[in-house]
Amino acid sequence: MTTRAAVLTSGGDSPGMNAAIRSVVRCGSELGLTMFGVRRGYAGLIEGDMIPLDDRSVGGIIERGGTMLRSARSPEFLTSDGQHRALETLEENALDGLVVIGGNGTLSGARWLSEQGVSVVGIPASIDNDIPGTDMAIGVDTALNTVVEGLNRIRDTAVAHERAFVIEVMGRSSGYIALMAGLAGGAEIVLLPEFPRSLEDIANEVVGGVRKGKRHSIIVVAEGFRPTDTELNGRSPGRAIVEHLQKAGTLETRLTIFGHVQRGGSPTAFDRILASRFGQAAATWLAEGRVGVTAGLCNGAIAPVPLKALSSSCENVERALYQLVQIVAH
Repeated sequence: MTTRAAVLTSGGDSPGMNAAIRSVVRCGSELGLTMFGVRRGYAGLIEGDMIPLDDRSVGGIIERGGTMLRSARSPEFLTSDGQHRALETLEENALDGLVVIGGNGTLSGARWLSEQGVSVVGIPASIDNDIPGTDMAIGVDTALNTVVEGLNRIRDTAVAHERAFVIEVMGRSSGYIALMAGLAGGAEIVLLPEFPRSLEDIANEVVGGVRKGKRHSIIVVAEGFRPTDTELNGRSPGRAIVEHLQKAGTLETRLTIFGHVQRGGSPTAFDRILASRFGQAAATWLAEGRVGVTAGLCNGAIAPVPLKALSSSCENVERALYQLVQIVAH
């Protein structure tokens, strides 16, 4: 049974991570666990960078974005030496439980630790919402609201100046943010890695809108989108689309890349509540010895998902929703 447990955040930060840390620590303390925090993710675990955490030390963080424990990507954790040192840190500090908060790469690390006999529970946090076994991950709702707010503002300028705006959002291998934000933000065109299209086809659609009297256009593109009729040659997909539309001479076109603004900001109520529920479940499962799992939101309930399930694919982009975007954009 777990008596001394630590929590860490790793990989890309997601709004709501602090709410999850707060819940893990306070629920763990309530269950009699002595709690610690590992700073800078797996890099900190390798280096033994740890601090004690109690109820007061996690006060005033639920409304803050980012992570109080900070985060880092750790190539060293992928090496046998780094992994050995991480296990040594756990042993030297007499830690018999670990809560890991992060995305696919982070939770894959948690799975490896579990296979070495470490009592681990994961919490999914990824704005791409691409983690198998959970309907929603921490940070998704906040990121979507951030993008939609930006789309609302850009549309004002697009209408006023009769321009096309290409909005590039995060999503190297998943178009979830682009799809959902495009639907909620009323985009005319949404471009995803899952559904490749040609630049010529995109230009023709913009031209078709102009012929119907639509003198502006909002095009949302995921950073992982690749056109079928041209090589990017180091350009972002958004830049390639803008250059093609400018040559086509349809509408004056501008590019906006949202970048890391999507990761920041105060988490929404949904993300704070979800993170708190995940945190409580993780602390409870550790105390009960129900480990080797990650928390998942399944049909409204919090349920344990085996860490080994993370190797399965995550189909988080529905063709029906993609088609809906095209229908309501007319």
